[in-house]
Amino acid sequence: MSDLRLGYVGLGNIGGPMAGRLAKWSGGLAVFDLAPDAVAKVVDQGARAVDSLAELAADSDIVGICVVNDEQVRTVVAGEGGLLDSAKPGTIITVHSTISPDTATDLAATCAGKGVVLLDAPISGGAPGAEQGRLAIMVGGDRESYLKLKEPFSLAAEMIVHAGEEVGAGTKMKLARNLLHFISFTATTEAARLAEAAGIDIAKLGKVVRHTDAITGGAGAIMLRDSTAPIADDDFWYGVFTHVRALGEKDLSLALELGDKLDVELPLGAIALRDLAAGLGVPHKEGDPS
Repeated sequence: MSDLRLGYVGLGNIGGPMAGRLAKWSGGLAVFDLAPDAVAKVVDQGARAVDSLAELAADSDIVGICVVNDEQVRTVVAGEGGLLDSAKPGTIITVHSTISPDTATDLAATCAGKGVVLLDAPISGGAPGAEQGRLAIMVGGDRESYLKLKEPFSLAAEMIVHAGEEVGAGTKMKLARNLLHFISFTATTEAARLAEAAGIDIAKLGKVVRHTDAITGGAGAIMLRDSTAPIADDDFWYGVFTHVRALGEKDLSLALELGDKLDVELPLGAIALRDLAAGLGVPHKEGDPS
C-alpha cells in the first residue's frame, strides 16, 4: 500500500489542508488547482505540482477531488482534458465534494466503462477538522476499493467509514448528517430568540451549550440504535428512551410556556414536542402517565 501514488484536485479551505496532510504519504502526492498560491502552499508541505488534470491522473493511483459543486466534479472527472482522459484502469477516484448521489452514481458508471473506480467520499469536520487531521470520511462503493484508501487517508481523517457497497451511499450519509447539522442551527436561532426575549445573555448561553454538548455528545448521543422502528417494551433501549422522552417533553413544554408568556414563536419547539416520542421509537400508549 505504501507505494500507492496519490493525487488531489481542489485546494480550497478544506481540500488544501487535507492535501497538506496527504503530502506526508510515502508514495507521494501530486496536486492540481487553478490557484497558484493554493498549490504553492501544499507544495511547501511536500506535494508535487502538475500542470494538468491529465498529468495528475497519469501519475496517480488514487485521486481525491474537493471542488465546489456537481458541475465542477463532472468537469474534473469526465470533461475535456479531465481525469478520465489519462487515468489508467484500476485508478480510484474519490469525490470529497458534497454532491447529488445521482451525480456520483452517473460518474461511477462512466468511469467503470474505462476500468476506473469512482467512490463518493464526502467529508465532515470542516476546515478545522482538515487542519487538525480529524476529518470523518464517509465512503460509498465497493469495499475492496474502500480498504485501499484507509491507510493513506488516515493521515487526514480520524474516522473513515464504509457507508455502503453502492456508490452514493457516502453522500446519502453526509446529507443525513448535514440535515441534522443545519436543522440544529435553525433550532439554535429559535433558542437564542427565546433567551434574548427573557433577558438572558445569549453569548453566555452559547458557552453553556458548547460545554454541556462536549460532555453529553449533543444530538449524536441518542444515535445508538440500528433502526428507527418502535422499541419493544422488553428491549434494553425502551427504558433509556422513555426516560429521554419524559425529560424532553417536560422541558419542551416549559420552554413553550415561556415562549407564550414572552410572545416568542417557537415552531421547531412545538414540532419537537409533537414528534419526540414517536421519533425516539417510544410513542405514548394508552395508560401512560400524562
